[in-house]
Amino acid sequence: MHQEVRITRWNGTEAADAIDCVAIEAPLEILLDGESLAVTMRTPGDDFALAAGFLFAEGVLKSSWDIGAMGYVGRPGDPDWQNLLNVHLKPGLEVRALPGSLNRNFIASSSCGVCGKASLEAARCTAEPVPDTSLRVSANLIRTFDPLMRAEQQGFGRTGGLHAAALFDLTGKLIALSEDVGRHNAVDKVVGRQVLGGAGSLAEHLLMVSGRASFEILQKAAVARLPILCAVSAPSSLAVHLARDL
Repeated sequence: MHQEVRITRWNGTEAADAIDCVAIEAPLEILLDGESLAVTMRTPGDDFALAAGFLFAEGVLKSSWDIGAMGYVGRPGDPDWQNLLNVHLKPGLEVRALPGSLNRNFIASSSCGVCGKASLEAARCTAEPVPDTSLRVSANLIRTFDPLMRAEQQGFGRTGGLHAAALFDLTGKLIALSEDVGRHNAVDKVVGRQVLGGAGSLAEHLLMVSGRASFEILQKAAVARLPILCAVSAPSSLAVHLARDL
């Protein structure tokens, strides 16, 4: 997750050479049955979960049973080894995503999960409204999430440059946490791990993210049927409107 670099550290007017840790940012190209689908800038690690979570959020996958095989393209030593990941769907499985939603022709940066969409229509929210529920969680319980998440953010502790997404159950127990340079990647990773693990539903879980609550984070949470999303930072206007609509 991190790489050591040589820096000049300043203390007032005094400068000294030092070694610092920075978060790794590298491209991952996701292929679907051999066809290039998207390129995202990510922190290497949990690439299979990232791909599964991404495809789940796009509506391509409904569960791990839809995956026939998944693996890196090439072999160790190749220039792009572990930066090209191919996902094979099971034979006969039709892509369920809406027309055009998989047509990405730009790189998705580490800051935006929808900037690679090929059209405005493809960038619209495709998530179904979350069903009405009697689920309630106290504000006091939610206040415990941030310190619990922060304590597990080992990559952030080393670099100061990674976002986190964490799943909690209704008792406040931390179920899973993922880190990445991209907020949306961290969510894809933590949801993708549950998809690959065969989780049936996340409807009785809560999602906590370390950054702001934005449109793409809301959409990914809604697709995963997560009823409550918490964020350390502020929401965007579109996220507020989308949350009310859903």
